[in-house]
Amino acid sequence: MRLNDIRDLPGASKSKKRVGRGLGSGLGKTSGHGQKGQKSRSGVAIKGFEGGQMPLHRRLPKRGFSNIFAKDFNEVNVGRIQTAIDDKKLDASKPVTVQALVDAGVVRRARDGVRLLGQGELKSKVAFEVTGASSGAVKAVEAVGGTVTITAMPQRTAKSEGEGAPKKQRKSAAESAPKKSAPKKAAKKTAAKNDTSE
Repeated sequence: MRLNDIRDLPGASKSKKRVGRGLGSGLGKTSGHGQKGQKSRSGVAIKGFEGGQMPLHRRLPKRGFSNIFAKDFNEVNVGRIQTAIDDKKLDASKPVTVQALVDAGVVRRARDGVRLLGQGELKSKVAFEVTGASSGAVKAVEAVGGTVTITAMPQRTAKSEGEGAPKKQRKSAAESAPKKSAPKKAAKKTAAKNDTSE
């Protein structure tokens, strides 16, 4: 066996499809697009069109719905919490809050909150302050003397509350500024009175 004799197994690598490289390639001339017509052009999307007939995706009945008010919780098992405590990423003597879980790297982001689940084994006595918890998780925490407190997370908004402050400040400054047009009008009135008196 020599280095120049080493080959991949059959089917391990596949050559890229190269179109428009002559009639002998099988994909020359029209490059697999056929002869003329709308579908041989670029930018065509006739997905689901059945010649005017009611298409299949409209003939089939609808099923289910998407809840626009659904909460997107980040789920954490009690076994994962115990692993973080053993690795000294979490302090069991302090309340384990959503922010503490994010800071410890147990969850990547809070989203709409953190929900505690009961998979795994919890050995440490921990006081949890999370957005939600399953009944199994509550039993597992209370079995070792811990507590679970359900707290509400603030609603996620597109704009923060502090963004509107500069606009209000500019508005109040404009209102507090003296009006320059008033002295001009008063000067015009006095000049008109002098003309009539003469």
